[in-house]
Amino acid sequence: MERKEFIKKFAYGGSVLLTAPAIFSACSSSDDDYVPEDPNVPGNDVTIDLSSSTYADLGTVGGFVYAGNIMIFRTSESTYLALSKICTHQGCTVAYVHADGDVVCPCHSSRFTTGGAVVNGPATASLKTYSVQKNGNILTIS
Repeated sequence: MERKEFIKKFAYGGSVLLTAPAIFSACSSSDDDYVPEDPNVPGNDVTIDLSSSTYADLGTVGGFVYAGNIMIFRTSESTYLALSKICTHQGCTVAYVHADGDVVCPCHSSRFTTGGAVVNGPATASLKTYSVQKNGNILTIS
């Protein structure tokens, strides 16, 4: 192999290696409707002690906290809502933007309501919602 041919093949191979990660991580229609593993295995309910300072933000209506892969919102004096923090598009961790009142995915800008419904994509499926029961100062999320 001549030197010129070697350099040409080396340059071509190097450019493929450098661009491959960007190509393979790009969005495509097959990425839609990511189905995360369900953390709600029977017997593994999440319990929240509302008297703990960790969850003090749930003391007022409109407050929210994160607990593992779950976001918990206080929607009224007696009602709480829990959503998965895993985006249904590609499984990135979403975050609540209190100023906008939306849940946003930082990876591809999907937006969800605090009820989990898709506001805009690329996600096409709602965030998973969980049942929340209150007994005294204890929330049980299942």
